[in-house]
Amino acid sequence: MRVDRLDHLVLTVDDLDRTMTFYAGVLGMTETTFGGGRSELAAAGVAIEEGPVERTGARGSIISVYIRDPDANLIELSNYLDR
Repeated sequence: MRVDRLDHLVLTVDDLDRTMTFYAGVLGMTETTFGGGRSELAAAGVAIEEGPVERTGARGSIISVYIRDPDANLIELSNYLDR
């Protein structure tokens, strides 16, 4: 299976402002608010380079998706499979 695009990803975070600042600043995402004050980060134009694929992380098996930032740096977004 090859992913063509990622529709959405839900994150549970400790500090919403810190998270929004990070993703907007680091990945160039656009912040919006909708439906009862929920926050959203849009990643228009972010192309998935590879994934999801299974890899080995520092503590075990992970599933990863790879994207490129505006400077062509490869960014790995991953999650442990055993959690």
